[in-house]
Amino acid sequence: MPNNFIEELQWRGMIHDIMPGTEEALLKQVSSGYIGFDPTADSLHIGNLVQIMTLTHFQRAGHKPFALVGGATGMVGDPSGKSQERNLLDSKTLDHNVACVKKQLERFLDFDCGENSAEMVNNYDWFKSFSFLDFIRDVGKHLSVNYMLAKDSVKSRLETGMSFTEFSYQLVQGYDYYYLNKHKDCILQLGGSDQWGNIVTGTELIRRKGGGEAYAVTTPLIKKADGTKFGKTAGGSVWLDAEKTSPYQYYQYWMNASDEDAANFIKIFTLKSREEIEAIIAEHETAPHLRLLQQALAEDITIRTHGEEALATAIAATKILFGKSTSDDLKSLSEKDFFAIFDGVPQATVSRADVESGMGIIDALSAKTGFLGSNGEARRALKENSISVNKEKVNDQYRVTADTLINDRYVLLGKGKKNNYILIVE
Repeated sequence: MPNNFIEELQWRGMIHDIMPGTEEALLKQVSSGYIGFDPTADSLHIGNLVQIMTLTHFQRAGHKPFALVGGATGMVGDPSGKSQERNLLDSKTLDHNVACVKKQLERFLDFDCGENSAEMVNNYDWFKSFSFLDFIRDVGKHLSVNYMLAKDSVKSRLETGMSFTEFSYQLVQGYDYYYLNKHKDCILQLGGSDQWGNIVTGTELIRRKGGGEAYAVTTPLIKKADGTKFGKTAGGSVWLDAEKTSPYQYYQYWMNASDEDAANFIKIFTLKSREEIEAIIAEHETAPHLRLLQQALAEDITIRTHGEEALATAIAATKILFGKSTSDDLKSLSEKDFFAIFDGVPQATVSRADVESGMGIIDALSAKTGFLGSNGEARRALKENSISVNKEKVNDQYRVTADTLINDRYVLLGKGKKNNYILIVE
């Protein structure tokens, strides 16, 4: 028998709306359920993590999860929560995005574990040969225009205008649920709270067209305690793709969470038990400055998203940021992480020939680069033992060579704890 999936979501604070009878239906037998993912980008972002973790809990409870990617609906555009119509994507772009999304989901869901293995489905597969006339005859007749106009996603756009394409979206998503109910025995659709209207359209279509029963659960919109938007930074969205958001930047996002947010996020975004979480929070409260809660959260979700090696790199990068590092730590960084840590640090370019022949530290500090004002200032700083190269103290005999380079191209000079300078070797 399956475990109580609804009870698990409830204590984690992950239920916004639930259709009556859902919990009882899921406890009767192993069931299939799904969540739709929008493939309008070639990476998911942490705003999608709530839904990914919801499917993960669904599978862990013994049920079979389906991840639906909207190859067809991605060509239409969901109006929910949108103030204007978005650009539509071509099939080649959507195919690429779908492949990327599946690769990311495989880090969270088990696609090879027997009867309740996760499956990925693409609604383009059943819409590509569905003619417009067949659709409005077989699907459209079951739901009245009054019913469709009553949906919040439609009402909120009536004044500003909405195309027929967007208006029909709820029918298209509703048919997804009907199709998966009929062909994959899905009795549950999950999604964010803004999807409630679309999901209920699906349950209504299943009832009217197929005479079956189907259920719905939505999760709340995640908000940060300070009122700022979850999943956004000054640089934009926090992506699950390491090329778009490096593991270091990803790790730092979670490490920078407030105590209140971290206590909420650790329930939503990790698989730790209630007892484990309560113990971590209690330990954190005895010494909040150590940020044990944020550390537990950041380590867990970084491993799950990027793996243990990426976590080790992120921790090494964090040590560098706070001045507890070695030259080897710096040299282990990717170029993206290096510039993420030292964002805004002034730079100068020097020739590779000068470095390969051995550039004296005085030249590196002043005349050739402009880091310090003069050779005399450079000598005084060296005498005071305040100069470092790649975070390691040096004397006036030091020479910058090819072995010094980070990523075979960069040298990090430092004076004291706060003044840094990057040499770019070309």
